[in-house]
Amino acid sequence: MWHFPTSMSAGANPPSMPAPKKPSSMVAPTSVWIVIVIVVAAAMAGVGYVAGYELHSSSSTSCSSTVTGTLSILGAGTLNTLFPQLADQFVNQTPCASAPPAAQTYEGSLDITTAITTGTAISDIAAVADYRLVPQLLEPKFANYEIVFGTTQEVLAYNPSIAAFSGINSTNWPTKLLTATQTAPLGIWNASTDPNGYNEIFSMMLQGMLYDGGNTSAVYGHFYSGAPGAYAVGNPANTKLEHESQAANLVATGVVSAVITYRSFAIVNHMSYVAFNPIVGLIANNTTALSDYSQLSTSIIGSTGALQKVVPAPVLFSVTVPLNAWNPALGAGFIALLLSPTGGKILSQGGAFTPISPGWTDNPSNVPASLASDVVPLPGWAQTILG
Repeated sequence: MWHFPTSMSAGANPPSMPAPKKPSSMVAPTSVWIVIVIVVAAAMAGVGYVAGYELHSSSSTSCSSTVTGTLSILGAGTLNTLFPQLADQFVNQTPCASAPPAAQTYEGSLDITTAITTGTAISDIAAVADYRLVPQLLEPKFANYEIVFGTTQEVLAYNPSIAAFSGINSTNWPTKLLTATQTAPLGIWNASTDPNGYNEIFSMMLQGMLYDGGNTSAVYGHFYSGAPGAYAVGNPANTKLEHESQAANLVATGVVSAVITYRSFAIVNHMSYVAFNPIVGLIANNTTALSDYSQLSTSIIGSTGALQKVVPAPVLFSVTVPLNAWNPALGAGFIALLLSPTGGKILSQGGAFTPISPGWTDNPSNVPASLASDVVPLPGWAQTILG
């Protein structure tokens, strides 16, 4: 559950870690975020068509002169390889649709929600790396449902040429990492803009809690200052704040020794990685895991500048069509493809994601009729986390 404090005491500006990017810094040029979609003559004969996309079947071989549109996507950074592949597939199956790179932006999930709520971004698809964000930050004003479509776990992606990583495994990785960061720092993410940032903190805390005598600071305390639950500031001696778009290259070139990131990110970027225990990797959802998660928290800077408390949860990626979408029909068609066997095959290549199909939705009654057969309600444990 997210906890939003009603106030923050004077002088509580946390040090060192950069504040979230202002929406204006995210949108140069404007055309990257806002794509004007022209829809001509919305009606089309037949049943099961969404903006030229024949759901659950093969597409027409000819372009309909009555339907055209540009699909615009805002997606979590780690989707920047797989979603363009899905967009290409969607265009191939959808006469008169397009989804050029300029209409797709992949950024931190909290950057995405902030851009939508401030009116900076208009898109047909918004996909985030934490399924709590849409219900708690976008609904009901900016979206009225979400669909969980996949899961992946946290892993340690590292540079294998660094001698300290020789023999690394899921048990000894903290010791190996501490030694390796004497050669090159650990790359970390901004937890106030990217769920990967707070998830890496939680993986460190869970490793200490479960395998170092209940000491949540056993690993975390080497890389961050700030008590568990407080605002975490990276230790400048052995961490380096980085952006996801550069992380794979920085690891490969030895600028940073490693990053704690999603398995999907490691796989699509062909990185060496070691998997964590399922609870440490934030992929477990059994009673034991949920109990462990409930004991931990960290704080981030929210879009208003106030501190917000965040607790761990299983990593679940979700998608919605924002209520101000230029072309919601194209957005629904893309989600249908995402949840289809074809979409699942793209998501799961190399083991990047474990697709969830039917997708899980928080508001079944608000899901478009064209997607009704593709979704089921959120499992009880996932709904409980939302509150």
